[in-house]
Amino acid sequence: MFERISLVRRQDVPLATRLATFAGGLAVGIGLSALLLWFAGVPGDALVDELFVQVFLSSDGLAQTVTGAAPLILVGLSSAFATRVRFWNIGIEGQLWWGAIAAAAIGIYDIGPPVLRPVLMLLAACLAGAAWIGLPLWLKVRYSISETVLTLLLTNIAFLFVQHLLFGAWKDPATGFPVSPQMQPAEQLAKFGWGNVGLSIVIALAVALLLWLLIDRSRLGIYARAVGLNATTAKATGLPVTMTITMLVLLSGALSGLAGGLAVAATEYRLTQFLGGNYTFSGIVIGFLARTHPLGVVVAAFCVAGMFTAGSSLKVFYSLSDAVVVLIEGIILMSLLAAQFFATYKVALARRSVAA
Repeated sequence: MFERISLVRRQDVPLATRLATFAGGLAVGIGLSALLLWFAGVPGDALVDELFVQVFLSSDGLAQTVTGAAPLILVGLSSAFATRVRFWNIGIEGQLWWGAIAAAAIGIYDIGPPVLRPVLMLLAACLAGAAWIGLPLWLKVRYSISETVLTLLLTNIAFLFVQHLLFGAWKDPATGFPVSPQMQPAEQLAKFGWGNVGLSIVIALAVALLLWLLIDRSRLGIYARAVGLNATTAKATGLPVTMTITMLVLLSGALSGLAGGLAVAATEYRLTQFLGGNYTFSGIVIGFLARTHPLGVVVAAFCVAGMFTAGSSLKVFYSLSDAVVVLIEGIILMSLLAAQFFATYKVALARRSVAA
């Protein structure tokens, strides 16, 4: 007879256990997702072809996956770097919107020499994203106000401002549709002639590599790990806690802004209402799957991009909705969360003592 059941945190989780639980959680998530797709009308014998072969082994599907991975890498890095210092950035889309606005403004108003304009667009996007996360950062550092609601609400403000621009001053005069005028050829990043794959994926991978060096080989990375583990203890030992939080959070906003800038300069070539693309949720999922590691973010972003590619194909051939793709993401995330929980904690059963 058991008197109580309790959870005990494991002092040390072996690497083999972590990998096994992660693989187990991922397998369960994929299995449940496949079951959901089967109930939604996708034939069982087509699941492997739709979820893997057409996504990663066909030329067109792989090109679409690589193209979609670029912004996902950046928003995943954005979420991961904020999470490292316990700053919950729920406003990734807002920072992305402002990055897209800033990049489009450089092109629309012809700011700077044409040869430098793509660089100026991306720099402006980074600055705009960092500025948009600055207010919730200041309120959290100065007054300990929760950043969760603030960043979320600021996303709505950013999106409404985009609507204001696209239905007003920036409406395309050539078509009358609520999109900005198309960027000039000098303001468009080059493509490689393989689908829509271009410099955006090169920039995203280079940023991931630089950030891995920053977080793994620099003093700032050591500070970030200490602050993430226990900010109070880190402050008591004399570490620059506020400076570390400020730098990583501003970097998080800049990365989201860069994702918006790349969408304008490398993919869409204009500002539209659909650039946001639910990137907040995707960024959080990718950051979690990668355990905030920059190189892990790259792998997770490619997997999520592949999921989106498969979702596009499923929508066309089996009339599935966008909600199904989001639901699959949620199922896989919840499976991985459950696996992580049982890797971190063990169930302890206390037996009732029997009187002699």
